[in-house]
Amino acid sequence: MDATIPTQAAGDRPGETSLPEDWRHRFLSDVDLFSIERAIAGRDRNPDTVITLRFPHGDAAESHNHTGIAMNILLVYPTYPDTFWSFRHALKFVSKKASFPPLGLLTVAALLPPEWKRTLVDMNVEALTDAAIRSADYVFLSAMSVQSASADDVIRRCKELGTAVVAGGPHFTSSPEQYPEVDHLVLDEAENTLPRFCHDVASGHPQHLYRAEDWADIETTPVPQWDLISHKHYSSMNIQYSRGCPFDCDFCDITVLYGRKPRTKTRAQVLAELDALYATGWKGPLFFVDDNFIGNKAKLKRDILPSIADWMQNHRHPFYLNTEASINLADDTELMHLMGEAGFEAVFVGIETPNEASLASCGKIVNGNRDLISSVRQIQRAGMEVQGGFIVGFDEDPPSIFARLTEFIQESGIVTAMVGLLNAPKGTRLYKRLHDEGRLLSDFNGNNTDFATNFVPRMDEESLLSGYRTVLDSIYAPRNYYARVRRFLVGFEPRKKVFHFNPGYLLALLRSMVVLGVIGRERVHYWRLFFWSLFRKPRLFSLAILFSIYGFHFRKVSTETFPAKAVSS
Repeated sequence: MDATIPTQAAGDRPGETSLPEDWRHRFLSDVDLFSIERAIAGRDRNPDTVITLRFPHGDAAESHNHTGIAMNILLVYPTYPDTFWSFRHALKFVSKKASFPPLGLLTVAALLPPEWKRTLVDMNVEALTDAAIRSADYVFLSAMSVQSASADDVIRRCKELGTAVVAGGPHFTSSPEQYPEVDHLVLDEAENTLPRFCHDVASGHPQHLYRAEDWADIETTPVPQWDLISHKHYSSMNIQYSRGCPFDCDFCDITVLYGRKPRTKTRAQVLAELDALYATGWKGPLFFVDDNFIGNKAKLKRDILPSIADWMQNHRHPFYLNTEASINLADDTELMHLMGEAGFEAVFVGIETPNEASLASCGKIVNGNRDLISSVRQIQRAGMEVQGGFIVGFDEDPPSIFARLTEFIQESGIVTAMVGLLNAPKGTRLYKRLHDEGRLLSDFNGNNTDFATNFVPRMDEESLLSGYRTVLDSIYAPRNYYARVRRFLVGFEPRKKVFHFNPGYLLALLRSMVVLGVIGRERVHYWRLFFWSLFRKPRLFSLAILFSIYGFHFRKVSTETFPAKAVSS
């Protein structure tokens, strides 16, 4: 619905305005006030000025109403296993416990009725105690598939302690049939299904299953409730601008979960979220978690990126940004320029494979018929590091794919190269095809780097795993890894400064000098890069040290996950 409200004079300064107190509490939760107060604070307005607000429609609006009952809600985020994506070994250098906070649960918390008490336990940074479970009326549990083992254990503990479980998020949405013991499954996007659950709790008749027929209007999504976490435990913060991806690769479940038409937040929402995060005192990395940040290029170029750039300039660049995007970013010089101006320093790109037949078969049309290395270098020349995702195990992969992929990664200068085995997530076109062909073995566990596939590959399995092992041995070996770092840094000229003073980085430098420069077998390569970057690329010195620490993490995970053959020197 739309509503108009009068602003009223606040304080003694002419033109200072605020929301009438009765409007603040009748219609709004605290998190909504960020964007509204931002719109009226500090402006020259007359007391008679009328501001038109857009309130959520239908179910989403109900989440902002009081239910009339008090609830004690414990939101729980399960642990991640140790994978390439966890960065667990790298985090130790900066005394952090996790890479990112649980953005989904922080958003869910903001959607709850304001009179419900909320507490959040991220099991990646603190232990979940029995006392915390017992004290809750409901345990809200969200997880991705890779967290399923930890999530199952949380459910078991809640059952033993007699606390009801409300489960949602990607894993439970994909596999609800596996959880008949969960009291309430609130699936799909929370903006659509959570308000109905809260309404039913208030009426005394909560149901077992809640599903949505439509995609959520994320222009109604509130600011995450940042006060539920301790920021000091995390190496980066995260926010979301869009959901969905215009492409439909057969192995990817993003379009299954969020659709092919990108849905975006408004300019006011994005700036309100930046304001809210800035108000917490956070300064440092900020990851836009969108699965394809450039799904709606026109809006980004016209509205969002210029606004972010202005905000960053006005706040003296407190954040340094990164995100995920498709390779066609390289085709749009203006878009890359605007991302650089806004403060984006890195972008993760799903390159997948240099084999054209494999790209065609999986529907990765945006990567086909192009010089992939040239595209990578276009983005790098625009001042953004390219982090790459790669896959082996496609039906069309020839035996030579392992050598070709290794050569591609080395030549491209992609330092952070995440290589995994093809798996088939539930609901994807690949999953359905393999099921029909009788090749499906199990559900995907969410970890594509654990030397397992959930289907029978066309390539001999022993050859596939041996080839995958060879790729990891090669790209993470100190000689090749440090050569790739140097290759990237030689031609890299960031648009903005990349040295960001942080006391934790000084600690990381000192620890790297001991762990990598004295104890580690990569010590010779470490010191060569150390002094080369210090004297030849001093602006990139901190980045060189960061890459050295990343390489240590990749080698540790690689050898510990499948230690039969140690990574060579």
